[in-house]
Amino acid sequence: MSAMNVADPDEPPQKLEGKGIAIVVCWILGLGSLVAWNSMLTIGDYYYVLFPDYHPARVLTLVYQPFALGTMALLAYNESKVDTRKRNIAGFVLYFLSTLALIVVDIASSGKGGVVNYTCICICVAGFGIADAHVQGGMVGDLAFMKPEFIQSFFAGLAASGALTSGLRLITKAVFDKTSNGLRKGTMLFLAIATFFEFLCIFLYAFVFAKLPIVKYYRAKAAREGSKTVGSDLAAAGIQTDPNQRAGIDGKDPERLSNKQLLIKNIDYALDLFFIFVLTLSIFPGFLYENTGKHSLGSWYPLVLVAMYNVWDFISRYIPLIESIKLKSRKWLMIVILSRVLFVPAFYFTAKYGDQGWMIVLISLLGLTNGYLTVCVMTLAPKGCTGPEANALGNILVVFLLGGIFLGVCLDWLWLIGNGSF
Repeated sequence: MSAMNVADPDEPPQKLEGKGIAIVVCWILGLGSLVAWNSMLTIGDYYYVLFPDYHPARVLTLVYQPFALGTMALLAYNESKVDTRKRNIAGFVLYFLSTLALIVVDIASSGKGGVVNYTCICICVAGFGIADAHVQGGMVGDLAFMKPEFIQSFFAGLAASGALTSGLRLITKAVFDKTSNGLRKGTMLFLAIATFFEFLCIFLYAFVFAKLPIVKYYRAKAAREGSKTVGSDLAAAGIQTDPNQRAGIDGKDPERLSNKQLLIKNIDYALDLFFIFVLTLSIFPGFLYENTGKHSLGSWYPLVLVAMYNVWDFISRYIPLIESIKLKSRKWLMIVILSRVLFVPAFYFTAKYGDQGWMIVLISLLGLTNGYLTVCVMTLAPKGCTGPEANALGNILVVFLLGGIFLGVCLDWLWLIGNGSF
């Protein structure tokens, strides 16, 4: 076994290799972080056939979110003590096992409905929530002290999972729609693809990402700034950090802002993410499956709407890479985000009086603003932070993001109450 190398603290990042590969790996890890959950959302029409009286799109989302938010809050509170490598690998393994379990449940029950099967599916979805908190918070915290392109690519991958699953769902519906048990065959194919991606993410994170020179540089730099979360990743890459190098003049770790100080300093960014996702999840996906009426597209209509949202959410996450049209003003970010509340009356009146063309335009705008604003906030917030501070801030921001999703999911039920169908 070869001797471990000590990281060179003076090596500048521009000389390091692996940036392009790191961006691709971040994209795939982002995709893997949500592909299982997006598969669940996209095959919602299958679960509506099995469980027509249980509001699966809304209930499964409501099961998922408390587990994601609760676990994320615990991990964020203890982020400086949680080993990032173990956290992320545990998350991807749990995603893999939960997705595989959904296939097993369906095969074991021969695709039948019933309370027992629904409960098993809910347990798998709770597993998704716990896995999401491990992976999303862990990856955002980890990437926050690296290059902004990495976190942008990770968030583009998150959106790509939605676009990919929507595209596949349209294809599987076209291929299997007229065949015997076609809906179930499409669903099984979906879950198999999601399971494969989770396995791929375990491999990429454990054996590829940590060994890229540019990733090693940023993690070693974070360790010198006092981070205790990167030790296992550095060890896996063959780097041992010198504790004397990390300590300050008086022998103590370098000082960093506390979580409370970081939150106060970045409260507008945290609220930005909260408001973005409260609004988005109060409309998507439950409203699209149950409140859009009957149209000429028939059973294709909700699938087309979900696909349009996902495609525009994905595309818009690349727009901030163009510096000239990236929104950088903290004040204007908040103004634009709060103005999205106008989507609520717009969707209500379009569902009541408009045709499907207007609804497709509206859902595209919802996706466009969601992706663009999210990446603007996530790439601007960590600037000027040390490695440990950026990791902590990344975790705090994900708590607010998941909190927004949870409240949005709860508010989504108001559409049913307003319709008199609850």
